[in-house]
Amino acid sequence: MTSRAGEPFSTARALADMEALLMAPLPESGPVVPEGDPGTGEWTGTRGAGFRVAPLWEGEPLTGVYGREWTDAEEAAEAHLAAVAEALDHRWGPHRGVPMGAALMRRQDGAPVDPLFGALLDQDLYGDLAVWGPVDGTGRWAGLTVGHSDGDAPLVLAAFVSDRPVTAVDGGR
Repeated sequence: MTSRAGEPFSTARALADMEALLMAPLPESGPVVPEGDPGTGEWTGTRGAGFRVAPLWEGEPLTGVYGREWTDAEEAAEAHLAAVAEALDHRWGPHRGVPMGAALMRRQDGAPVDPLFGALLDQDLYGDLAVWGPVDGTGRWAGLTVGHSDGDAPLVLAAFVSDRPVTAVDGGR
């Protein structure tokens, strides 16, 4: 669960959150640290050397959801990602797709993974990335992804910002 549980999706809010994340200070060094709401423990973000990740939206739990309802939930999450990506494409130019499959395979093989990719995987954000960068005037890279941790967990739309290039991972197999 994230700090976004129960909030309706809003493209305008997601864009404002993405802009705030883009302008927020990034840690220069240090370990990858997931952050949670002190009262609920819900995930509010993750920080690591040169990056931040934050949830933008969380869907409803998928407990007891099957068939068409499941497909509808996935399509809604992908539509939210597409709406935010389209708006950011107008601001920053076309995004690039960066697959997450190779990072996941590397982790499963016990090989090291870039800390940003590791932070995304730690939050079960396995979906491919929509990436812009460097974003004009900031020198930073920004991106979006959708994922969920298991069959019953809600889908989550998340954003990230990095001061390093975000490019495809070599599969290593």
